[in-house]
Amino acid sequence: MSPTPSDPRVAIAEVSRNEYPQTLDDCKEIDDAVTRIATKLDWSDGRSGPFGRLIPPGARVLLKPNFVLHKNQGPWGMDPMVTHQSLIKATVDAALQSKAGEVLVGDAPIQTCDFPELLRATQLDDWSQQVEKTDSRFKGIKDFRRTVAETVNGVRVAQENVLPEEMFVLFDLGPESLLEPITTEAEDFRVTCYDPRLMAKTHAPGRHRYLVARDVMEADVVINLPKLKTHKKAGITCALKNTIGINGNKEYLPHHRIGGSNLGGDCYPGDSKLKRMLEYVADQQNTTDSPRTARFWSVVAENLNRALHVTGDSLGIEGSWDGNDTIWRTGLDLNRILLYGRADGTMAEEPQRRVVHLVDAIVAGQGDGPLSPRPLPMGLLFGGNNAGAVDWVGAQLLGYDPRQLSIVREAFGKFSWPLVPFLPEDIEIVGDWSEDAEVKLRDRHAIYPEGWRRAAVAL
Repeated sequence: MSPTPSDPRVAIAEVSRNEYPQTLDDCKEIDDAVTRIATKLDWSDGRSGPFGRLIPPGARVLLKPNFVLHKNQGPWGMDPMVTHQSLIKATVDAALQSKAGEVLVGDAPIQTCDFPELLRATQLDDWSQQVEKTDSRFKGIKDFRRTVAETVNGVRVAQENVLPEEMFVLFDLGPESLLEPITTEAEDFRVTCYDPRLMAKTHAPGRHRYLVARDVMEADVVINLPKLKTHKKAGITCALKNTIGINGNKEYLPHHRIGGSNLGGDCYPGDSKLKRMLEYVADQQNTTDSPRTARFWSVVAENLNRALHVTGDSLGIEGSWDGNDTIWRTGLDLNRILLYGRADGTMAEEPQRRVVHLVDAIVAGQGDGPLSPRPLPMGLLFGGNNAGAVDWVGAQLLGYDPRQLSIVREAFGKFSWPLVPFLPEDIEIVGDWSEDAEVKLRDRHAIYPEGWRRAAVAL
């Protein structure tokens, strides 16, 4: 069994430039930063590389980056968008220096991600193929999605069951799910561009199912490699939110509840007749099997969105504000499964694998993340043994008050299969910032999603 992630230390390593190496042949400074973090967190044994103590002989190791999408939906490029390839390379190299039995990189980006294009754009395709040839323990880079999709003339066109169901493990947290307190018979959970009837089958009173990649559940060690970004729905994406990508099907992932806060939903604040119309249209578009009908509803949605834009609204109907009381529950459920889940779909009383976190903040993401982030150069990598502690520091690096971010604050809560067995004030920063961390965290700021500006320490 793996030890409980009770270590409150977060190690920070600085790099000399707030930018990435141009090629994967020039990653020495990233390698050195990973080694410094690993040394401070006791992952190294001094003989078998930075992860010699972390990775037992023969262990199956999974690296979980943040791949999300193959291009930035804004004009700002890939650097603030995805876990940079230099960190992925450095981490794979370090894992292969240990006595690991096998090393795999895997993620489930959003359904419209062009996975081959993402690997090409990040130089990871040629690199991974070469590593597979030189070290048989490296099993390549895997796409965990069971559904992929593209938008054609405003209509979502999907390929279902791309991967067989036996490559996944079904979990049902039932009444122990953190979603249970907000679950009703009304079938009001939603996720963008998806049939709500499918989600009603996976999340209902007393039933909360997730479908997690078997490669994750059969791993002995998971090295989580998130990109630090602001996030429209959760406020922040870091170690905790990055676990969304271990799940294979979107209909298992409630992101918000239909309706404004005045109507008992958390899709947007207050109430809006125009937004209620948009929600109705979205449901019609997502439930029809007819391309012609879907196109009709798409045109209606376009016109309603134009009208909404004229009113000055930029929050939309996707739960993109600090009143979203759903997405953090989904994220923390998946973190509990990652730590305590068994490969047979049951939950244990003790953690079943070692999970550690290395965060890419050399160029962080700000603004309307996760899909349209602007670059926020920080020149930092940071890591830890506990996702809650790592995200508490990550929130501060973005200038947030961590207590105003539900996914961070609630990770410290008391529930079955707990995530953080210590208090926020117990968190200790070590590494390059160990002497003056409090000073360096002070007066930080970023460009925040409109719905999360109240969570910032100062504007």
